[in-house]
Amino acid sequence: MTMSGSGRESRAAQLDDIDRKLLALLTKNSRRTNNSLAEELGIAPSTCLARLNALRDSGVISHFTIEVDPQVLGRELEALIFVKIRPGARHLMSNFASDMRSKPGVRQLFFLGGADDFVLHVAVRNSSDVRQFVLDNLSANPAVATTQTSLVFEHGHGSGEF
Repeated sequence: MTMSGSGRESRAAQLDDIDRKLLALLTKNSRRTNNSLAEELGIAPSTCLARLNALRDSGVISHFTIEVDPQVLGRELEALIFVKIRPGARHLMSNFASDMRSKPGVRQLFFLGGADDFVLHVAVRNSSDVRQFVLDNLSANPAVATTQTSLVFEHGHGSGEF
């Protein structure tokens, strides 16, 4: 038994090969129709729908989403900003995370174990915007000890297989 991110007890879901293939197909394109999924999996549409509903009901599929291309919106530069919180400010970590999630340009936030406490994935127009983001939101924050910024040249998704 493990604890989920919400602190609730959870059991690892048992997936068979068809469930794994269904998840991989949906990870690549969550807008696929039930009939096209069933055809590719070699199962009846009713079976496919039942499996999809079971994956949703069990929490394996938590939501369906879209992926926005930041470059199309003029956000040509992406960066990863590694953040260390001051030892005396550990009690502010939850507030820091909530605050950062609400900032324009923050695509993802990761709470880490290791040398850094957080990684922010930001998408901005240019290097001046990265600099301004760091100055306004991180350097000016009394909870932040240090930051280190790395530019993202390219990124992609994994296979989606589980």
